[in-house]
Amino acid sequence: MESLQVSRFISCRSSSFSSTTKLAPSFRPVTQVGFGSLWRKPNKNGCLVIRSLTFVSDGGSGGATGGSGSSQDGSFAVEDDQKKTNKHINNKINKNNIKNGNVNQKNGRVLGAERDDSGSVIGFQLLPHLGDNEVSESQGDVATQEDVSSYEVEKTEDTEGESKAQTRVTHSIVFVTSEAAPYSKTGGLGDVCGSLPIALAAHGHRVMVVSPRYQNGTTADQKFANATDLGRRIKVYCFGGEQEVSFFHEYREGVDWVFVDHPAYHRPGNPYGDSNGAFGDNQFRFTLLSYAACEAPLVLPLGGFTYGEKCLFLVNDWHASLVPVLLASKYRPYGVYKEARSILVIHNLSHQGVEPAATFKHLGLPSQWYGALGWVFPTWARTHALDTGEAVNLLKGAVVTSDRILTVSKGYSWEITTPEGGYGLHELLTSRKSVLDGITNGIDVAEWNPSTDEHIAVPYSADVLSGKVECKMALQKELGLPVRPDCPLIGFVGRLDYQKGIDLIQAATPEIMEEDVQFVMLGSGDPQYESWMRVAEVTYRDKFRGWVGFNVPISHRITAGCDILLMPSRFEPCGLNQLYAMRYGTIPVVHATGGLRDTVENFNPYAEGGSGTGTGWTFSPLIKDSMLAALRNATKTYREYKTSWEGLMKRCMEKDYTWENAATQYEQVFEWAFIDRPYVS
Repeated sequence: MESLQVSRFISCRSSSFSSTTKLAPSFRPVTQVGFGSLWRKPNKNGCLVIRSLTFVSDGGSGGATGGSGSSQDGSFAVEDDQKKTNKHINNKINKNNIKNGNVNQKNGRVLGAERDDSGSVIGFQLLPHLGDNEVSESQGDVATQEDVSSYEVEKTEDTEGESKAQTRVTHSIVFVTSEAAPYSKTGGLGDVCGSLPIALAAHGHRVMVVSPRYQNGTTADQKFANATDLGRRIKVYCFGGEQEVSFFHEYREGVDWVFVDHPAYHRPGNPYGDSNGAFGDNQFRFTLLSYAACEAPLVLPLGGFTYGEKCLFLVNDWHASLVPVLLASKYRPYGVYKEARSILVIHNLSHQGVEPAATFKHLGLPSQWYGALGWVFPTWARTHALDTGEAVNLLKGAVVTSDRILTVSKGYSWEITTPEGGYGLHELLTSRKSVLDGITNGIDVAEWNPSTDEHIAVPYSADVLSGKVECKMALQKELGLPVRPDCPLIGFVGRLDYQKGIDLIQAATPEIMEEDVQFVMLGSGDPQYESWMRVAEVTYRDKFRGWVGFNVPISHRITAGCDILLMPSRFEPCGLNQLYAMRYGTIPVVHATGGLRDTVENFNPYAEGGSGTGTGWTFSPLIKDSMLAALRNATKTYREYKTSWEGLMKRCMEKDYTWENAATQYEQVFEWAFIDRPYVS
């Protein structure tokens, strides 16, 4: 029998294995805590059994050995509903191998499964063949990744009967995120990680999303109802001991949604905290997420195939920032993930995962890696005279070790390199400017579509705008405002906090209310702003309405019924509400910052032969007078220049902010990431 030189193989004392079969140096025949533990304990024949399964042909018969998990005795279960799919995949891989000259068509060389008396898989061996070509590790990777990706594209075309978007190179992509809609969502991060993976899967990539399985004892738990336990439990070493996590899985819209399960994710509140503030153990909770995300591509045979080592990790914000640090410090030095890449996506730089320096020892990292995460607060930010300001900053670690860095708009990618927008990381980000870029988020055009929206009174489109006036009148009636179709209706939807410029709106409200306008606000947050909204509603009974809380149908009706959307955000990495508004023909008036500046073009009535250009109004600096001037320009145009206003509405509605467009731009960054070598300390 010939030796099998791959990184995952079997060491066995049985005579059925050649004495030349070797163990790769990065995987010893022991369970290693806090690392890619790919081996099970020896079975009764003294063999070490592989924990993760990629793909093996069952003796050349066209069947497959694989499944969604493995049993406790080391055998691999094959689900009945996967057999047909696995057989189809196997046939395609065999055809590709034959085509590429890797397999002799008559006496093909394939990997065969060797089983013990109980039928459990105990090892793999090379079957006899003609010729002396060896199966290499790279060939194994082709079988588990590239051929599967090709099959997914072909399967989509066969089953749906239409050609999907093509890409030059397909990748195995692993999103790591603290939230992903519809399973969990507190803001734009959840929207991005719930939509972009689906768009990339439609391009032919193999996509996994790794996120916590939150259980808070409410109806929100039902969002995870279709996720099934994979029966795979792993142990990682951090926070002074072994931590065990398990995995749940749902395959939906071409994406593997993987949920990390641990008691730390089971508590009332949102993903980050409750009414008492942020959870005190968030560093622990998201350290577990990062460790589990690094293990998932190695140990989860989803659909019969692990994602393997040549992955592209998209890590989102500080919650996932340990992933590129772990790749560089605990995997690549041992020969694992040598060809993997990581891309940090910054959604909001103001949150960085900063904790006391003493917590570094909890992260399970080699001591020499403290410098990558070490952080010192400026003097003015220290709590007392003896405070040295020393801390660990998880986001900083990702900025240092990621292969590429993205923000959610081009404007924001520049802002974070400035002292005002960099929150202490501006110098480090400037030093990595060559790998820093921005891509504007897309929106879900199926959910946010005025021609099909079930939440609004009357559907409408850019070609038939009459329905928008009816939506406005229905909203006025619902909120108890005077029904006045010709009165400019201004709206605000968002969090009630300092970042969103609510203090500016509060200061300007008396002057806004002097105009012949109506104003509607929807949001929750700072209690002082919630109280102010209630007082303003009483004070300006026929002009102002404030809805404290968040209601999805109402947000759709405000977006459709208002004429103008006001967004005076101090900073806005991307912003989605202005994109929703434009989709519904509601004209945005925004502070010229971040993604707002990128997506809203200032109205110019004299361009294009007098027909005008632009999609709204931007203002700067962020002061009350600038905001009021932009609002007055908007309301005057609405009243006195109906033709120009209609042109504004149509240009807004015709803008392309789909995830399809964003996915194409992400693919270009993927190619750049694989041009350079991965980060090595």
